[in-house]
Amino acid sequence: FGGAQGATASGIGGGIRPGGSWGGRAVVKPPSLRMISQFYILSLRGDTIITRDFRGDVVKGTAEIFFRKVKFWHGDAPPIFNLDGVSYIFIKKNGLYFVATTGQNVSPSAMVELLSKMAKVFKDFCGVLNEESIRKNFVLVYELLDEMVDFGHPQTTNTEHLKSCIHNEAVVVEQPKPGLGLNLPQWNPRTVPSNAVHRPVGVIQNDSSGKKKKNEIFVDILERITVLMSANGFVINSAIDGSIQMKSYLMGNPELKLALNEDINIKNQGVGGLHGGYGAVVLDDCNFHECVDLQDFSELRTLSFYPPDGEFAVMNYRITGDFRVPFRIFPYADQQTPHKVEVTIKVRADIPEQNYGGNVQISCMMPKGTASVSTELGPGVTGQSAEYLPAEHKLIWNIKKFQGASESTIKARVTLSSPSPNAKKEVGPVSLTFEIPMYNVSNLQVRYLRISERHKSYNPCRWVRYVTQSSSYVCRF
Repeated sequence: FGGAQGATASGIGGGIRPGGSWGGRAVVKPPSLRMISQFYILSLRGDTIITRDFRGDVVKGTAEIFFRKVKFWHGDAPPIFNLDGVSYIFIKKNGLYFVATTGQNVSPSAMVELLSKMAKVFKDFCGVLNEESIRKNFVLVYELLDEMVDFGHPQTTNTEHLKSCIHNEAVVVEQPKPGLGLNLPQWNPRTVPSNAVHRPVGVIQNDSSGKKKKNEIFVDILERITVLMSANGFVINSAIDGSIQMKSYLMGNPELKLALNEDINIKNQGVGGLHGGYGAVVLDDCNFHECVDLQDFSELRTLSFYPPDGEFAVMNYRITGDFRVPFRIFPYADQQTPHKVEVTIKVRADIPEQNYGGNVQISCMMPKGTASVSTELGPGVTGQSAEYLPAEHKLIWNIKKFQGASESTIKARVTLSSPSPNAKKEVGPVSLTFEIPMYNVSNLQVRYLRISERHKSYNPCRWVRYVTQSSSYVCRF
């Protein structure tokens, strides 16, 4: 962020001020020096867990003002808004609000990026990012905060750099179960990762277990998909935002080699070799972490790197070509009388039979004049529920576990408060949220993960997990 250099320059003798003069010249404060005034972490109840006023140039009590504004905002509050001359920038993660305030004209994207990086650092050092871990490690969090931001100027958010500056020990907090919001006991026990992925990167308090820590490395191939489809199931627009996330607990920080599919093709890059052809993985764009050596990527599709401390994204990629969407939605609305509309929604899981979608939620907007909604699920259905939310005019259908290669249908009989011949046009769209473990739609695969030069006795545990999540999954009527 370049804050360190600017903070030093602005403090020489305390004599350089915006609009002041130095050697007969007017000095204008560059935009990069205009940084945050306050930082705080709030719970969903509005409790202030962590607070730090860096500059003292913004009124007190902004945490309360912020929470009231966000709580009573119509719909979702935007990540940045201005109130009485104070800009509020925030992100929401794991049931916590990370908020920065400033009276200056700052770069919004830089501030959101800073808050995201700070949340990542807290997770790295505390092991788990939730309210309990922040409360139990508040001394450690304040120490991290003072190292990351100085007088409102960002200094570093690099976990490796911070490790040498931090002297407080972390209090380990258990990760709430189930891990992904999915029914983990149904997974093969050999594929369920150990709890080490939630181990802090630094020193742990009361760590007198005497157990030898395992050499472990965790790799997550996470894909968030965006799909827009028509009522007949035809895909109008689709995209995949993917990321290969990694967290390493290897002794000695050895060099790793990560091999991906040999048939990966990157658009607008004329690389030779085994790439291309039918069934190839075509990436629109991709970027890599700064630690990655791409020497062998062009020919062998192999990444070499020395993993830094903490969690990091080895590679981010985007795909906008055709791919097989995991769920197809077939909605239908029929206006039987001016007072009644019948809505039928059929969802088909186009994923292999051995896979399943976890915590699937289908929501559909109903006409504004809806008086009541009665729902009917298929015969002998278990693990499904449906409810109508009158305040939002929305029907919510929850499916705990949606097995691959299966279909589910719901019928909703809508009664209108007043006759409306065009109520059918007010129904929809239908949106889906879901999470599919051990499955990815792009077919990007990790062929192997190896240590470049390893001793025979050095045999680490490697955990590789694939997760597909919905980002925006919408079907029009």
